[in-house]
Amino acid sequence: MAEVTRLSVEETPITVWDPVVRLGHWALVIAFAVAYLTAKEESGSPDVLHVWGGYAIGGIVVLRVLWGFVGPRYARFSDFVCGPVGALRYLLDLTSGHARRYVGHSPAGGAMVVALLACLAATVAAGIVAYGGAGKGPLAAERAVVVTTAYPEEKESGAAAVETDGSEGQESAIGELHGALANVTLALVILHVLGVGVASFAHRENLVVAMVTGNKREKV
Repeated sequence: MAEVTRLSVEETPITVWDPVVRLGHWALVIAFAVAYLTAKEESGSPDVLHVWGGYAIGGIVVLRVLWGFVGPRYARFSDFVCGPVGALRYLLDLTSGHARRYVGHSPAGGAMVVALLACLAATVAAGIVAYGGAGKGPLAAERAVVVTTAYPEEKESGAAAVETDGSEGQESAIGELHGALANVTLALVILHVLGVGVASFAHRENLVVAMVTGNKREKV
């Protein structure tokens, strides 16, 4: 009887992930998938779903960063962000089967959260700049002012053509950076999924279900 009581106490679930973390996580998954899969129309310009997917990602990232400072315990950066040494040590322990279980994010999981947020933010920023260069989005007005100032009517058409070519080259470079950052983010997502699978097996706990329900067992 005592053994049964002890096991039931160990398996008692507690709420770890609050609704903001859970809904933000899955909304981010959907938004990134939509944005990545609708990157270009046949004409070469961004698909409208890609654009709005990017805006959604940007909004969710901002919310998650703010929540990392004012949210509940397990949502805060102070609970799971540590140095690279701690993250590396956890990964080494995980591969050897001796990793400590954390109720919240593990050191490696915390490092992945920071890396994903940083890459997503950089990808969205580069996308907004590139979109503004095409005369669209929140930076379109600023782009128009720059063009008007740089190419007054009295300028010779040849000089304007040279300036335009340089500007187009810069826009192309920003667009390529946007695409490269998106691919880096995708690589991080794949590593994240693999890490979740390994950690779930090592700690005998379904971390995907935990991010749906918000509950994990309390016993470490």
